[in-house]
Amino acid sequence: MSLALSLILALLLDYLLAEPKRFHPLVGFGNLANRLERQFNRGAEQRRGGVLAWCLAVLPLTLLAGLLSCWLSDTPVLQAVIGGVVLYLAIGWQSLLSHALAIAEPLQQGDLKAARAAVGMIVSRDTSALDEEAVASAATESVLENGADAIFAAIFWFCLLGIPGVVLYRLSNTLDAMWGYKNERFLRFGWCAARLDDLLNYLPARLTALSYALMGQTRIALSSWRQQAADWKSPNAGPVMAAGAGAVNVSLGGAAVYHGELQQRPPLGPESGERPSALSIRNACGLVNRVLIFWCVTLYLVLALNAALNGAPL
Repeated sequence: MSLALSLILALLLDYLLAEPKRFHPLVGFGNLANRLERQFNRGAEQRRGGVLAWCLAVLPLTLLAGLLSCWLSDTPVLQAVIGGVVLYLAIGWQSLLSHALAIAEPLQQGDLKAARAAVGMIVSRDTSALDEEAVASAATESVLENGADAIFAAIFWFCLLGIPGVVLYRLSNTLDAMWGYKNERFLRFGWCAARLDDLLNYLPARLTALSYALMGQTRIALSSWRQQAADWKSPNAGPVMAAGAGAVNVSLGGAAVYHGELQQRPPLGPESGERPSALSIRNACGLVNRVLIFWCVTLYLVLALNAALNGAPL
């Protein structure tokens, strides 16, 4: 049951400590990624440079994580503890909720300026001219999408491949966030990071979407997923955000300004759903929490059943 112990420890650390304010390993990894990008994102071979940079950034650390996991295999308690610490560093549960509530609270109090500033910290769209509904929509979308990226995908890969799995996923996802832009600088260089992140998120995104549906308004969520996911710009964000919007019965999507360019985005959720508000942000947070409990209970039951079938103690 070391897997379950690692997950409980990771969530407990995240709940008590939230995201480390200083000396987070991903900050150092980001600095490394910036140096690699400056070195390899040049000339005519940008795509090849992006592949090489991704390999140099991700593969050595994943290999070290695999060697660490093998070294710990004979000491399950220590493996559970170190695995829990690594998973804690890879998830962003409380960070996501705190950012969301930092938007919902001023929005509820009528402080639009503070809400705009807070939502600008977690989304890439231009927030300077957003009205209250647009701020709430951006925040709700971010909670639903990042619930998959920052929490559930990391847990999925940890459960599947242990420490090297979650290291591979988190580093790859971080590079996609840094290099995955479709602009002149990163369109070719970031191709590898973006495609591999899509691949690693394919199954976790759909499990998250299904979990959102089961833990929310199931019929509406499944209908939104079926009708809207394929129209969304991201193959993985589409199912997650459509199912999530349906699960909390809110209408999202629509026009938004990114880097000075107006983009008309497809609708998410039921057309007759509630309008985005501080309540929809809180409802999205509640949905993420319910799904997290659902995953923990499901994992425990699967492990308990496996132990019973094999005659092993829990």
